Amino acid sequence: MREVNVELVVDAVAEICKEANYFLGSDVLEAFRRGLEEEVSPVGKEVFRQLLENAQIAAEGEFPLCQDTGFAVLFVELGQEVYFKGGDFKEALNEGVRRGYTEAYLRKSIVRDPLRRVNTGDNTPAVIHIDIVPGDRVRLLLAPKGGGSENMSAVKMLTPADGRQGLVDFVVETVNRAGSNPCPPIVVGVGFGGTFEKVAYLAKKALLRPLGQPHPDPFYADLEQELLEKVNHTGIGPQGFGGKFTALAVHIEVFPCHIATMPAAVNINCHASRHAERII
Repeated sequence: MREVNVELVVDAVAEICKEANYFLGSDVLEAFRRGLEEEVSPVGKEVFRQLLENAQIAAEGEFPLCQDTGFAVLFVELGQEVYFKGGDFKEALNEGVRRGYTEAYLRKSIVRDPLRRVNTGDNTPAVIHIDIVPGDRVRLLLAPKGGGSENMSAVKMLTPADGRQGLVDFVVETVNRAGSNPCPPIVVGVGFGGTFEKVAYLAKKALLRPLGQPHPDPFYADLEQELLEKVNHTGIGPQGFGGKFTALAVHIEVFPCHIATMPAAVNINCHASRHAERII
């Protein structure tokens, strides 16, 4: 067993809260550059130019990429040989979010209750997904999720009779309905299979994969490419001004499902596909 003091967790989470909001990954920046080069719409090209400029300003000045600094969504790979001391692990995760968002003056966007709408004041609680894995390390991955793109997401309980075409139609319809609201060019996470609650998790997890990295199964890699082409043929374009780049990528995550079901979910991310991670 390896002992880990929860203060290390607090410090690591606080750091990635800042990092994820200040710095875009090289995969996203490269997708912006490709969009600037290949976009046919002059207005769309200008959008990509401004997105690259915004990312540069944010990184150099350590400013938030967007005023919506998001719901703190944490994906934790917890080694089964780790023992935490000094406090509660989940509370340490939330304390890290609390410190990170407070120290960096990041916008606090979380209300304590969906109807009474009183702000918690520190962007907690985080949404925490924990996966127990072999080993004695802890991988912490933070994906801040903005409200505008989250609002455009959807779950649909397809039936086996709907087949491949039913999934394709659902994804394209969801993107079309979203239009300019999620600040395209978007990243589209697609969950397929599992159960009602599992499929939404799969769609969110699909957003974590680096842009340009296809699904390891060639069958689903081909489906991702088909979906990307169909989504980009909608013509919504960068920021909804028209063009060939409505989405930068479509990523699919799948899971076994019941013989009578075929759940599907679409979780849309805005152009600022933000992630940061630490391993402790």
